[in-house]
Amino acid sequence: MVACLIFFFAHWYLSLFSQTIFLHRYAAHKMFDMSPIMERIFYFLTWVTQGSSYLSPRAYAILHRMHHAYSDTEKDPHSPHHSSNVFTMMWQTAKIYNSFVYADSSKVEERWVKDTPYWGFMERLGDNWISRIGWGVGYSLFYIFFNDNHWWLFLLLPVHFLMGPVHGAIVNWFGHKLGYSNFDNNDKSKNTLIIDVVAGGELFQNNHHKHADAPNFAMKWYEFDPSYQLLRLMNFLRIIKLHPAPQI
Repeated sequence: MVACLIFFFAHWYLSLFSQTIFLHRYAAHKMFDMSPIMERIFYFLTWVTQGSSYLSPRAYAILHRMHHAYSDTEKDPHSPHHSSNVFTMMWQTAKIYNSFVYADSSKVEERWVKDTPYWGFMERLGDNWISRIGWGVGYSLFYIFFNDNHWWLFLLLPVHFLMGPVHGAIVNWFGHKLGYSNFDNNDKSKNTLIIDVVAGGELFQNNHHKHADAPNFAMKWYEFDPSYQLLRLMNFLRIIKLHPAPQI
């Protein structure tokens, strides 16, 4: 049982690391620079950590930029205020996301696709059903060998299978439904401080929608963004080069 729980939380936070650092703060917002080699390393890490739920950095960036531009309007690709429940929101998001996975860049508005990372080989590998099923089989075999007859642990497998979309659903649902606002952004974004421990700073949505280019999503003394601290460490180690923080 212990091995399965360790595996679950390791997968949760490693996948979250790839999503918030590489997909969100790098691919969508370009909050820092990295070398072409390091970009490919992060591409590979995203495939390993997200596994069966691998999300294309390019498609994610396009979708997320649209979300900021149309936040909580009918054009928002994943607003909880235009969906009856979190599952219909996820389904609608998936349909729009899939339309961008292999979309011809020339047919996508320049503001959505500009400077997005792209590695064709890894995009095809990550989105290949053999890869997705292979990762899913691997998760299942781990639980079969290490669950010590605790049947309820198998209920965690669907989360493993859909880890990337689950993270996105939590952030977009709660981050636009539950919490407090520091700023009036003309949308319904919230800071969901109470459950951000499972989101690595991503649930300071109100702050982020106000200052979309700021790598630190925490704005008040009682707010803490652990992902920003990781960025500072990676910048210190010269893995990345953080852009100067905008004046707030």
